[in-house]
Amino acid sequence: MAPFTVHDGLVVPLDRSNVDTDLIIPKQFLKSIKRTGFGPNLFDELRYSDAYDELNPDGARISNPDFSLNKPEYAGASILLSRENFGCGSSREHAVWALCQFGIQCVIAPSFADIFKNNAFKSGLLPVELPEALVDNLFAHVSTGKPLNLSVDLNNEEVRLPSGEAVQFSVDPFRRQCLLKGLDDIGITLERVDAIAAFEDKHRGVQPWLFNEVVV
Repeated sequence: MAPFTVHDGLVVPLDRSNVDTDLIIPKQFLKSIKRTGFGPNLFDELRYSDAYDELNPDGARISNPDFSLNKPEYAGASILLSRENFGCGSSREHAVWALCQFGIQCVIAPSFADIFKNNAFKSGLLPVELPEALVDNLFAHVSTGKPLNLSVDLNNEEVRLPSGEAVQFSVDPFRRQCLLKGLDDIGITLERVDAIAAFEDKHRGVQPWLFNEVVV
């Protein structure tokens, strides 16, 4: 997992409340536990005008030109702006994986569903909670047609606006350190690899039979 320190990116709006995980990545695409291959079907029902054909998965799709992620002015956007309770619904990690594989590195919203937020931190996606009034202002800026570029500084826990104003946000200290170091749950465990090895060596002397090779 890549460390997240400071990210400068273009904002793409998704002006919806209660965006659930089935909308982020529909259930028919949950056919793998690998963290790859989900980006093309992010917001599938919104991004495409035609339905996905499971019998012809490689067939050309018809893009919905009215959906924000398809608009040329948002090409390469890496910060998603949305409304309250983002990521509600089922607990699927695939929702976060799809966002990351599409290129989204940060989601800004007034609030997030708890399970989605935890999954985001574990996969390197930064969920930033900002006051609803400020989110309204950001949407108003985007609605003018002018591009909105933000700088998200996790180290200082602030979002720097084009005006130069810095807006503070708060992240759980443990999760903040994990993102700054680029550590997922496995990476956190591997930080203690020496202590784990020492415990196993000590345990081998106390209960050596537990370490015998099992013959089938």
